[in-house]
Amino acid sequence: METRPQLDITLCAPRGFCAGVDRAIQIVELALEKYGAPVYVRHAIVHNKYVVDGLRAKGAVFVEELDEIPDTDAPVVFSAHGVPKSVPARAQARNMFFLDATCPLVSKVHVEAQRHFSEGHHIVLIGHKGHPEVVGTMGQLPPGAISLVETVADAEAFVPADPTQLAFVTQTTLSVDDTSEIVAVLRRRFPQISGPHKEDICYATTNRQEAVKRVAPHVDAMIVVGSSNSSNSLRLVEVAERAGCARAMLVDRAAEIDWARLDGIRTLGISAGASAPEALVDEVVEAFAQRYVITVTASGAQRESIVFNLPRELRTPPAA
Repeated sequence: METRPQLDITLCAPRGFCAGVDRAIQIVELALEKYGAPVYVRHAIVHNKYVVDGLRAKGAVFVEELDEIPDTDAPVVFSAHGVPKSVPARAQARNMFFLDATCPLVSKVHVEAQRHFSEGHHIVLIGHKGHPEVVGTMGQLPPGAISLVETVADAEAFVPADPTQLAFVTQTTLSVDDTSEIVAVLRRRFPQISGPHKEDICYATTNRQEAVKRVAPHVDAMIVVGSSNSSNSLRLVEVAERAGCARAMLVDRAAEIDWARLDGIRTLGISAGASAPEALVDEVVEAFAQRYVITVTASGAQRESIVFNLPRELRTPPAA
């Protein structure tokens, strides 16, 4: 007789890999195919341990700074989060062959910041201090050209040299709701502030947050598959909690599930951050299937058709 309890699982859609992450991983894999190991990668190519470990097993060598790389002809890949301008400059000074896996939507923010700066604006960057994307964006301009604002309180306290010459850009992986609150404060305090032509928070972050918002109020618990250093994954947990799901948790793998915290649940939502592969979602579903009689349905049918071009160097086939 079946003793496992019934559990209804709702898979949020869209979830998991975005176009920028897919492109970055492809760049490392194709570089390994074309040039052979090692391929050096500055910083985790994307913030997911499973992905990084898989690439390391294929011959990728991950470093935090170029100084850790010996003089070599091997390719050096810059991560999807973007890098300060000083990094490619140092790579060129050392005659390194480098491939830039910066997400094109992050590059768009870099271009915006540069444009505003050239027009005489001081830049306000809404983002999280120390995140590689923020470090990369701030490193596009001279020291002092960008002020970082992390919270509504920061926006209220910010005192610019010239309130009439301001522009703002944002990290691409923020909470849509948090960011709109911060932008509202900046616009109220500095009515002449210039903003992006188009929203900086990327389509994938926005779509995944909206999918979680739809599901979270109707389930007993929510699991977000993603790594603890992944900004967009952390934001999905926060979005679930704010939408009314008190038992929301982030797990890298099924082994991290806190089963005690899930005691008594009858309904569960599952999403995944933009750097988490679908294989890990399958692993989590299978873990629940071991303990429950599960039914699985999908919520949302938003198909993401965005694809980013690979670097020119990788579009040609390997030499015979």
